[in-house]
Amino acid sequence: MSDSLVLEKAYAFAIRIVDLYKCMIEKQEYVLSKQLLRCGTSVGANITEANGAISDADFSAKMNIAYKEILEAKYWLSLMKDTGYVDQNQFDSLYADADTIAKILFSILKTTRIKK
Repeated sequence: MSDSLVLEKAYAFAIRIVDLYKCMIEKQEYVLSKQLLRCGTSVGANITEANGAISDADFSAKMNIAYKEILEAKYWLSLMKDTGYVDQNQFDSLYADADTIAKILFSILKTTRIKK
C-alpha cells in the first residue's frame, strides 16, 4: 500500500464497502448495493491510476473521477439508509469516511488547479 493518506483511506473505505455488499446480498438486495460497490471501490483505483499519471492533466483527470465517485458513493449510502438497508450507525460511520475522502480529494484538485 502506498504511503498516500488518501489512497490508504480509499482502500480502507473500499474494504468496508465490499463487506457491506456481502451483507446486502445476504438480504437479497442487489441493485443499490452493486451501484455502491462499483463507485465505492473505484475511488482507490482512480487514485492509483492518478499516481501513475504521465502528465498533470492526466493526474487531475483521474483525481477528478475519484472525487466524483466518492460523491456518488455518498448518494448511494444516503439512499440505502433512507430505504432501510443500512442502519443509522453504519451510515454515519461510512458517510463520515466518504466525506473525509471527498474533502481530501477536493483539496488535491483545488491545489492542482492553482498550479496551472
